[in-house]
Amino acid sequence: MPSPYRALFAAPGSAAFSAAGLIGRMPLSMMGIGIVTMISQLTGRYGLAGALSATLALSAALLGPQISRLVDQYGQRRVLRPATLVALAAAAVLLPAAHHGWPDWVLFVCAAGIGAVPSLGAMIRARWAAIYRDTPRLHTAYSFESVVDELCFIFGPILSIGLSTRWFPEAGPLLAACFLAAGVLWLTSQRATEPPPHPRAGRGGGSALRAPGLQVLVGTFAATGAIFGAVDVVTVAFADEQGHKGAASLVLALYATGSCLAGLLFGLVRFAGAPERRWFLGICAMAVSMIPFLLVGNLPSLAVALFLAGLSVAPTMITTMGLIEQHVPRAKLTEGMTWVSTGLAVGVALGSSVSGWVIDASGARAGYGVPVVSGAVAVAVGLLGYRRLSRPVTRREGLHEHHSEREQRHGERRTGLGEVRPEAAGYGEDRDGENRPVA
Repeated sequence: MPSPYRALFAAPGSAAFSAAGLIGRMPLSMMGIGIVTMISQLTGRYGLAGALSATLALSAALLGPQISRLVDQYGQRRVLRPATLVALAAAAVLLPAAHHGWPDWVLFVCAAGIGAVPSLGAMIRARWAAIYRDTPRLHTAYSFESVVDELCFIFGPILSIGLSTRWFPEAGPLLAACFLAAGVLWLTSQRATEPPPHPRAGRGGGSALRAPGLQVLVGTFAATGAIFGAVDVVTVAFADEQGHKGAASLVLALYATGSCLAGLLFGLVRFAGAPERRWFLGICAMAVSMIPFLLVGNLPSLAVALFLAGLSVAPTMITTMGLIEQHVPRAKLTEGMTWVSTGLAVGVALGSSVSGWVIDASGARAGYGVPVVSGAVAVAVGLLGYRRLSRPVTRREGLHEHHSEREQRHGERRTGLGEVRPEAAGYGEDRDGENRPVA
């Protein structure tokens, strides 16, 4: 591992919470595609499979920001465990309901309940921000977590689709639920690195979504999410038409592999200039990379197209996380990150649902028109809202609320600007402004 990434884990407890986040985020790539594969295996109805995946995504979009807002107010441990229990209970009913052919409305209710799964990615990034805020290492940390996301999307679909097609249809979603339970329990047991709650954050200023810059990011990523949702569903159907449905997991893994490699390299570079410009260029690159899908005629050509398309994903996501830090008050950071995930979830719901209908009506190749249109919409929304991203908010809001409590708990000192430096956690500033371990 390159030294900038290795240096991240000098922070006590960072390796443990990042590993817990990896396990807990596996359902992000396994549950939706697992449901699509399970339902298509059991019923052959891609429309129903896409609609259930869309229901899960929409439910997560509605519940995710509310769960994260509670996390900002009350802490990760107190909120994540009850929310996870709801999601696991819904999954425990969905699997036998699908196996025994229960009414469709039962499947939809269960899919909606699984949407209570918390945004583990936002929780892990909030822990990194608490350690490396206002230092160059935070960019590296966000890059590393984007790579972790892509690792989930490399191995998650392989496990989910592979188990559901070769073992039994419910195997993919079942394993996803096990990963969720293990990851959340491990993460919430790590109290030392948990960001301190801000009980007053939910009482004043309203939702983090009131920030104009965040609105642009969420709107754009709703269109971007439609790309991801459509690509997943259409790729499974395309592989099925080619007579190699099980190969869909390997092909989708190449999409994530391209993103993973690009994210690793992106995290090693220190950029100058406006981050919103890099962000918009990333959105444009994602949109353009969808066009070759219209020309693919077999699985090898599709694999190449997906790998190339993935190269623009992680850099765009990494830049987005940096922009959220500029446009959302610190006391609402977890909620702000989750709103972007919500935008993605809404897009995934639309993309998976619409592409399922297109596949049923016209076949898998026609379904690749959905991500092409979605990419164009993402560019249009990003262009219209670009000026809002050049006006960041004053990010000190919410810091004063519990400084006495934080100082008592962590022995932190304050600079003349009111910033908090985590010296008692084993860090001090070097001459370059980075946090480094102290004896």
